[in-house]
Amino acid sequence: MNFRKRRTEEPEINLIPFIDVLLVILIFLMLTTTYSKFTEMELTLPSADTEQLRDRPKEVIVSIAADGRYAVGKDALQDRSVEGIASALTRHAPAGKDSIVIISADANAPHQSVVSAMEAARRAGLSQITFATQATSAAGQ
Repeated sequence: MNFRKRRTEEPEINLIPFIDVLLVILIFLMLTTTYSKFTEMELTLPSADTEQLRDRPKEVIVSIAADGRYAVGKDALQDRSVEGIASALTRHAPAGKDSIVIISADANAPHQSVVSAMEAARRAGLSQITFATQATSAAGQ
């Protein structure tokens, strides 16, 4: 009989699969997490650092007053419906479908008025829409 003492190996913990699993979980959590900012509701949108105004021949400016009145170009509109705004945009678009619609809304204008102007531009076939803002005081210095 052979009663020699056998050599025992020390148990070893392989950490590489454990790290792989943790990285997969971390990536999964990063991809599925949504970041909402609904608690930060202080909005002051209509000011931004903008470039100097230039004369652009393809632009149609839609002005929206604080009480929801519309003006396309320099013509005030009596009809506040989407169809009325769309027909005025079609009349005032100098480059046809390539014209750029600039929505210049008052900071206190109703949100629905801005959405109606965007819908009117879509119905008139004008897909390029931008918003006018006023320059902040830091930009003027």
